[in-house]
Amino acid sequence: MNAINRLAAVISLASLLPLSAVAAANGTVEVTHWWTSGGEAAAVKTLKEQVEKDGFTWKDNAVAGGGGAAAMTVLKSRAVAGNPPGAAQIKGPDIQEWGALGLLTELDDVAKTNNWDALLPKKVAQLMQYDGHYVAVPVNIHRVNWLWINPQVFDKAGAKVPTTLDELFAAADKLKAAGFTPLAHGGQPWQDSTVFEDLVLSILGPQGYHQAFVELDEDTLTGEKMIEVFKTLQRLGTYMDPNRAGRDWNIAAGEVINGKAGMQIMGDWAKSEWTAAGKVAGKDYQCVAFPGTQGSFAYNIDSLAMFKLKNANDIKAQNDLAKVALEPRFQTVFNQNKGSLPVRQDMDMSQFDACTQKSAADFKEAEKGDGLQPSMAHNMATSLAVQGAIFDVVTNFFNDPKADPATAVKQLNSAIKSAK
Repeated sequence: MNAINRLAAVISLASLLPLSAVAAANGTVEVTHWWTSGGEAAAVKTLKEQVEKDGFTWKDNAVAGGGGAAAMTVLKSRAVAGNPPGAAQIKGPDIQEWGALGLLTELDDVAKTNNWDALLPKKVAQLMQYDGHYVAVPVNIHRVNWLWINPQVFDKAGAKVPTTLDELFAAADKLKAAGFTPLAHGGQPWQDSTVFEDLVLSILGPQGYHQAFVELDEDTLTGEKMIEVFKTLQRLGTYMDPNRAGRDWNIAAGEVINGKAGMQIMGDWAKSEWTAAGKVAGKDYQCVAFPGTQGSFAYNIDSLAMFKLKNANDIKAQNDLAKVALEPRFQTVFNQNKGSLPVRQDMDMSQFDACTQKSAADFKEAEKGDGLQPSMAHNMATSLAVQGAIFDVVTNFFNDPKADPATAVKQLNSAIKSAK
C-alpha cells in the first residue's frame, strides 16, 4: 500500500513540473487512472493537453498494474483519508457503490449544457448516473465478444472463419494439424473468464447470460447448459499452448500477429496490438463475433467518475475535464488508439477502421433487443466480490485437465452465494 502511494506521489509530482502558475491558479484536476500502455498514454495526453489549453492544471496519477486493481487500492486509501482526486477511472457497478458513499459530485449542469442525454446511448447514460444524476463521464465502449483471426494462417491450414462453436472446433483441428497453435491465450484469471463469459453468451444466449451474471439466478447457474459451458471450456483448453500460465494478453495477441497462432478470443483492445504492428483491419486480420454470439454485444465501458471538491477553481477544472472527454477530437484520438468504439452517437465513423465500424453497427443492432449485456469479466455486470468468486472457480477448473464440469457448476453456485 505504502509503496503504491509513494509511486503515485512520484508520478503526480513529476507531472506538475512543466505546468504554469497561471494554470494552477485557474484550478487543478487530479486524475487517477490505469491507462498506461503506449496507445493509452498517447490518448490520455490528448485529454491532458486540451484541459491545459483551456487554462487548467492536469495532475496525473497514473497507476499501472492489475487491470486497475492497484489504482483502486490507491483510490480507496485516498478516499478513506478524505483526500480523493478530482476524477478517477471507475466503471460499472462500482460507480453506484462510490455514489452510495456520498463521495461523487453531480455533473448535471455540464451534462445539460453539452447535451449528454442526446449524445449518449440510453444504456450508457444510465450507467453514468447515480440516483438520477450524472456523476461520471464515459470515454468509450469496448466489445468483449470478439474472435481475432490471422487470415494467412487460416489459408495455410485450409481453415474457414467460424460462425458456430462446431465450426470453431473444426477450424481449430485444421490449424492444429497444420502445425499452428489454434488459440492463443494468456493463462490469467481475467483472460480465462473472458473466454468463459463468451461461452456463456454463446450457449445460453443473452437472456441466459443476464440471468447468470446479473441476476445470479441459481437455476441458470446450476443448469445443464452451464455444465455444457464448462465442458466446452475444457475442450477449448486443449487447443491452447499448455505453457500459457501467466502470459499477458498482448503477448498472446503477438502470437496471432506473427503467424504462430491462428486465433485469439479477446475484447477489442487486442486491436491496438495489430495497429501498433502496422496491420490493417479486414486485410491483415479479421474480427468476427465470437461464434454463437452474433447479434449480442458484451460491453465494457471506461469512464471517469468525479469526486466532490471544495475549491471553486478546482471544480471548474473538473467540469472542463468532463466536457472535454466527450468532445469529438478526444473521442477520435482515444478510441483510435484504444481499439474501442466512441461513446458519442454522432461520430463520423469513416475515420475508424473496419472493425470499429462493425462494432458500431453491431452495438446499434444489439441495442434494439436484449443483445446488449454487461461484461462480467470486466467489472460491468456484478460486484468485485462475486466476480472474484467466479474467477477463482473458472481458473481452477481451466488449469485442471481432470476437473469435472458438473462439480465445477456446483462450486460456481456455492462461491457466488458466499460472495453475495
